[in-house]
Amino acid sequence: MILSENDYQILKLTDAFYKAYPNPPYIEILKKKQRAYNCLLFQTHYNYFICIPYRTEISHRYAFHFTNTLRAKKHKSGLDYSKIVIIEKSEYIDSTDAIIDKDEFNETMVNLGRIKKEALNFVEDYIAHMKGEKPLHKKEFDRRYGFSPLKYFHKELGI
Repeated sequence: MILSENDYQILKLTDAFYKAYPNPPYIEILKKKQRAYNCLLFQTHYNYFICIPYRTEISHRYAFHFTNTLRAKKHKSGLDYSKIVIIEKSEYIDSTDAIIDKDEFNETMVNLGRIKKEALNFVEDYIAHMKGEKPLHKKEFDRRYGFSPLKYFHKELGI
């Protein structure tokens, strides 16, 4: 799958993805009852896509937190880097654009470069730690990645 010229889309993951990664055992992959999360999906210079879920409540700092949206005024909403999933197969990506709040879409677009950079750094720090190239302190690793689905995507990440 090739994304639009802007190399991002806001989509959902397909039932095929959730069948390939059922809960259990893939308990860290987010899924609301009966529906998938909306995700910001972007292509990397690697052979995979990074999918960052939109969430209403994020209580940690490993995320892009919305500040100027209606939902952010009541909740701690944003894009959660700690729940990133890695996608290689196009059949895991729903071709229908997901619908998100207009103000969240606008804040995402204004900050797209920053979000992509932070998300890629989050994934690359994980890879570097797992390969022993740039180990994090155990407490820091647990804080960042203790509940991360990245552990399910070592093959895709080349670990």
